[in-house]
Amino acid sequence: MQVKVFFILFFSMSVLLISCHTNSNKNPFISFDTYKVADGFELQLAAAEPLIEAPVAMDFDGEGRMWAVEMRGFMPNLSGIGDTIPNGRISILEDWDDDGVADHSKVFVDSLVLPRAMSLVYGGLLYAAPPDLWFVEINNDKPGKRILVDSLYAVGGSPEAQPNGLMMGIDNWIYSANSNFRYQLRDGKWIKEPTSFRGQFGISQDNYGRLYYNYNSVQIAGDYVLPNTIINNPYLKPKEAINKVLSNDQSVYPLHPTTVNRGYEKGILNKDSLLVAVTASCGPVIYRGDQFPDDYHQNYFVCEPQANLVKRDILTFGAIQTTAKPAWNDKEFIASTDEGFRPVNLNNGPDGAMYVVDMHRGIMEYGAFSTPYYNNGLTVKKLDTLLHKGRILRVKYKDKKLDKVPDLNKASEEALVVLLKSKNGWVRDRAQQLLIFKQQKSVVPELEKLAQDNSNPITAIHALHTLDGLNALSFEFTKKIAASQNPMLSAHALLLLQKNNTKDNVKPMAALANDLLNRKDSIIDLYLALSLGPWAEVSNEAFFPVLLKLSQTYPGTAIYHEAIINSLRGLEEKFQVMAQSNNQKNAYKPLDSLLAVTIKNKQEGKMNSIFVTYTAPVDSRTNGLAIFRSTCATCHGVDGEGIENLAPPLTGSEYVAGSPERLAMIILNGLEGPVHVKGQLYNFNGSMPNFGNNFGDKDISDIIEYLQNCFVSTPVKSISAKEINGLRNKKQGTLTEKDLLDMPDKIKDK
Repeated sequence: MQVKVFFILFFSMSVLLISCHTNSNKNPFISFDTYKVADGFELQLAAAEPLIEAPVAMDFDGEGRMWAVEMRGFMPNLSGIGDTIPNGRISILEDWDDDGVADHSKVFVDSLVLPRAMSLVYGGLLYAAPPDLWFVEINNDKPGKRILVDSLYAVGGSPEAQPNGLMMGIDNWIYSANSNFRYQLRDGKWIKEPTSFRGQFGISQDNYGRLYYNYNSVQIAGDYVLPNTIINNPYLKPKEAINKVLSNDQSVYPLHPTTVNRGYEKGILNKDSLLVAVTASCGPVIYRGDQFPDDYHQNYFVCEPQANLVKRDILTFGAIQTTAKPAWNDKEFIASTDEGFRPVNLNNGPDGAMYVVDMHRGIMEYGAFSTPYYNNGLTVKKLDTLLHKGRILRVKYKDKKLDKVPDLNKASEEALVVLLKSKNGWVRDRAQQLLIFKQQKSVVPELEKLAQDNSNPITAIHALHTLDGLNALSFEFTKKIAASQNPMLSAHALLLLQKNNTKDNVKPMAALANDLLNRKDSIIDLYLALSLGPWAEVSNEAFFPVLLKLSQTYPGTAIYHEAIINSLRGLEEKFQVMAQSNNQKNAYKPLDSLLAVTIKNKQEGKMNSIFVTYTAPVDSRTNGLAIFRSTCATCHGVDGEGIENLAPPLTGSEYVAGSPERLAMIILNGLEGPVHVKGQLYNFNGSMPNFGNNFGDKDISDIIEYLQNCFVSTPVKSISAKEINGLRNKKQGTLTEKDLLDMPDKIKDK
């Protein structure tokens, strides 16, 4: 009998183990019948529940395997209670039977609270688990040594408004959205330095390394210039070249009415209840693969999860500006009537396809910002019960096979150099990173050959930055590349030359600058203006005239004047004297004006905000939510529906929807029952205490903003901390309903 029981147990365990190892998500119930994708394309399932849940970001490793960030704790219910449970994780997804669909997953890091971003770099994993940014080594798919890179990476704010992205740029720096810092591992130490603030959720780059991002209601924004090129003067606040809205068209074309947070407001929905413009755009990508048709190359794609769609924009790259326009004015690249389709991030793949991270759930609005209108809409559709799912989709062009995914982890250094010539941007990026990580100088001669190839400037730029990462760039070689006939290759070299600003190099650098100036190329001229600052510090006489000449060449183009002032960090007064003494000083009036503002900013200590140390501000509604949960929800319930015999409801209450001053007086002084809410009498034991001594004026203002955002259907005028302070002495003692009814909406001084 014991033998039989043992055999049954052994057999059962064997079956269980086998089923875990071959857990397939080739789910017959996952269908794309309700999805429409652009002509010539198809959607394929790459991974799905139960292997992953609530994915928000992904990356591919050197073997081509998918890694996914799972934000499992985000809004587990409409009240958001439970979102601090450490159930988030980062998983490795594997395709054991090589059919393109993941059939196995393993957890790499778990017990995380709302993780939001990751990047496979430097032979390890960089990931964000707010407030921290961690780097952990990877040893046979298991975590090794862990290093805290930044304990202030994502302090404060909601999950919708914290830094994310962690994208390695072509310049070997790691950039984030919703952040003004960038990171790099150099000589075994992590470097953190300021950069421009960019976007809200998601970040991408084009083939030259310029950055693109978005905001909830702005589907595409970006920089006209390469990163960290126009922020070198701390007293200049540039506005002509960075954080530019690239398209004024924010229209969307969903296939069906969707529940959006403020759909009751005028202009949000059309007469057919369809969303009119983006309200939650996120997760953009510049397509840099080679599997789509040529006219899709370097197109911009962005998610709109609230409308269940992915947009496509066509970019036009001008000499100094980039513009975008939607590919169609009546449809989207991907759209679905499945309201569970929640695309939140897009990625280029090693096979040339584009990948869609689908969080696939009902609730997408963070509790601090969600309105009763939104919550009621989800409840009616039972979308609040759509949990514990998640998918990654592959988008491919039907008429072309996917690229064979190379195993870069096993590739030799020589093979990686060859891969810098790949037409697939993901492959080029990863080959560059691995070459730098391996630090093998034997490939320097081959890299130098590629860097001098004017016929393939994109590969040359990758080779140039790979040489920089190997500390193998000499002044003479970089100067030679700067003289290239390709303007963008020359631009990258000019930026890299800045570290060579020594007295010995002044004469040859001045000769190069003047030679380039004589070409009269607007792109090269812009990067001359951006890059000559360090050289001017060494020799005013050699480089001030070049900057003056550039100002004269572009008198009506503000971006050049910003670029020149950017170069003059600490030299503004000297340059001003030279400009004013010049016989043609009238030619420099636009420059003089900007120069005067910058000098005044320096005198008054008004710095570009990215150079001012501060803690990321907490949205008032987020702060109000935190106070509500810790103090008010005990009696009023986490859903604001009240608790019988303890406290009346807040949802729909005329005291919440009415005068914010009256609501402030209740919080400041307390309230005793009975009280009527929506015509119903509520008797409750005891009385609400006054919180005037518990909370400051700003906290009470934040509580009111949260209450009036989440528990009433129409917007209410906010009340400031200063106004709260003015109410503190208006009434002392616990209020009654009669006091409230006798109280005017606007409480005046006695």
